[in-house]
Formats: sequence, structure tokens, C-alpha cells
Amino acid sequence: MPHRPLLPGSRRYRLPVLALACAAILGLPQGCGSDTMPAAPAAAPPAVVVVAAKQAAVEEQVQFIGRVVAVDRVDLQARVQGFLKERKFSEGQDVKVGELLFVIEPEQYQAVVTQREADLTKAVADEQNARAQLARGMELVKQKNIAQSEVDKLQAAQSIAKAGIAQAQAALDAAKLDLNYTRIIAPVAGRIGLSKYSVGTLVGPASGTLATIVSSNPIDVKFPVTQRELLQARRDIEAGGGDPSKVVVLARLSDDSLYEHQGKLNFIDVTTDRGTDSVTLRAVFPNPKGILVDGQYVGVLVQDDTPTLAILVPQSALQLDQQGTFVLIVAADQKAQLRRIQTGPSVGADVVVRAGLSAGELVITEGLQKVRPGILVTAAPAQSATQAPAGLVAP
Repeated sequence: MPHRPLLPGSRRYRLPVLALACAAILGLPQGCGSDTMPAAPAAAPPAVVVVAAKQAAVEEQVQFIGRVVAVDRVDLQARVQGFLKERKFSEGQDVKVGELLFVIEPEQYQAVVTQREADLTKAVADEQNARAQLARGMELVKQKNIAQSEVDKLQAAQSIAKAGIAQAQAALDAAKLDLNYTRIIAPVAGRIGLSKYSVGTLVGPASGTLATIVSSNPIDVKFPVTQRELLQARRDIEAGGGDPSKVVVLARLSDDSLYEHQGKLNFIDVTTDRGTDSVTLRAVFPNPKGILVDGQYVGVLVQDDTPTLAILVPQSALQLDQQGTFVLIVAADQKAQLRRIQTGPSVGADVVVRAGLSAGELVITEGLQKVRPGILVTAAPAQSATQAPAGLVAP
């Protein structure tokens, strides 16, 4: 049978051509059915930013919200009725103990005092007369010129006269008190507020407060602390070797600055608020410039007076799950490891680590979403901070 040439459209012609095309395109030594494939390139380890856990002297702080309360606060009130005659102060000025502030018209009360003095003089004269009558009666009864019953009457009259003296003296003392109450003086030193009544106004016991004096130096700050926070603060201070009775109290003002003077804890309430399970603590602050004002809200920072060494890590490194707080570190083999830690109070942008971490260990702060424990990572150090966090003690 004669040989027939292969036609381009025939099956025998198409198969070798396809095989050659596959080999040319894929660069394979064999046809498309070969089992040999190129190896995929290895993925690069994820890049992370690390910060070395550092050990530093720290004044551990616990923060609360407090209210400034004047040590002494007195509402001045009229104890007698009358027209306000004088006001001896300028509103807002500092006053001293015993300084005259208001005068209520004294004339009517002076008149009463004069009358009571006259009543006392008359009572004394009556008693002298009764005593003389009794003395004569005693002589007459010895001579039996009068009956004993008359002498008894004379003795009773003298007793009544003595009582009259006491009664007149008491009335005079009360009148003098009323006259004294027309002069309202400062019972404490401090700053006096607005006067609620003008000169010429009729005032009296029902008029309420005429003005208020609040002491300003020193001044108190009261703040509530839950029983749990109080116990934890005591444990933290004692764990650091401090004395809970010698803590330092700082005040943070509304502009987030710290008040220039330190306070001292001087009172812990003897009862607990049943609604909030909190105890009221009180600290006293020097206030020579009057920056702290009665009724003002301030932040309260309580810290031990002796700095302690502590491990610090950035707060951005902390992670939380159902088992608690942990961080990821880069070990010596460049692999990420999970570390369970116990944390303490915050110190600026850092947090105190009480257990689970050593100084110098590299803690991952950025790139955490790309890392899981056990994988290789490429670690780069974070840029150094320009300022030390609040709470650190300068070397």
C-alpha cells in the first residue's frame, strides 16, 4: 500500500506538535504529562518592631478622682434681728480670726442692756433691805417682841430678794449677749465670699447665710476608694518594701498638670459606703497661692514615698485573652514566644510587669497581627523615646 503523507488536519500530525509546544512553553524536558514542577519561593519572615523590657526605679501610682474641701467652712448668720448697719470687708478678701465683718444696729440692744443693769441694781437694793429687815427681826424675836412667824416671813423675803438678784443678772447677761451679737466677727481665718445682703437690709436669724468664710491654706482633698482598690494598693506598696502609712499624694489639675505641692494622707473613714463599697480618704495639701479651691474636682495620684525597681514594657505590647494578659517576645532563635505576665499600675505609656518577664527581653510592640507563637520573625528595634514617661525617677 503506498505511503500517504501526514496531513495537517490529521490526528497523527497534531499530537507531536502539541507535545513540542508544551515543552517549549513550559521549558520542560518532556511533554505536558511530566510530573516535574518548579519549587515555590519561600515566604520571608514577618517584620516586627521590638522594645527591650527595661528595669527602672518607679514611683508606682494609683489614680482616683477627688474633691477639694476646705478644712474650715463657716456660714455667717445673724443671731439677732435688726437693720444691717455696716459691712467691714471686701468680698473675696482674706480675713483673720476675730476680724469684724458685719454690724447690726446696736442701739436697741444697748438700751435693753441699760435697762437690765438698772433691774440688777434694784434687785441688789431689795436684797440689802430684806437682809436688814431680817437682822432686826432676829433681834426682836430674841426679846420676844415679835412672833417667830414674822421672822420666817422675813427670811423668805430675803431669799426671794437673792433670787431676784440672780434673775436680774441673768437678764443682763442675755442682753449683753444680744448686744454682742450685733457685731459679727470672723470665727476662722480664710477667704470670705459674696455678701448676700446690702447695708440697710433688715436681717435676722431667719435670713440665712450673710456670707461664707472658707479656709484655703492648708486645704483638704477627699476621694473615695473601693475596698478592693484599697487592699490592692496596700499590697502593692508592701510588696515593694514601702510603708502604706507614708504614701505621697499628688493632685492633677483640670489642665492635666500636677499641683506643685505634695499632700499627706491624714484620714481614712471608719465606715464603708454600702452603696458603692468605698471608703473616703482625706489628704491635706499646702495651698499658699490659693490654687486649690473649695468644691473643685481634681485627679488624685497616690504613690509610695520610696521608688522601687520594676520591669516596664510599653502598653502597646499587651494582649488579652480568656486566660489573662500576655505579650509576644522574640527569643534568641528569632522565633516568637508567648509569655503570660502579671501587670501592675501604668507609668506613662508603659506598664509595670510584676511577673513573667525579665529585663532585656525583646517584646513585640508592632506587627502583632502578623505573628503567631513559634514562627520566625525579623525584629527591628523601635526608635528611642525623647522623653521619660511620668512616674520614672531620673537617674
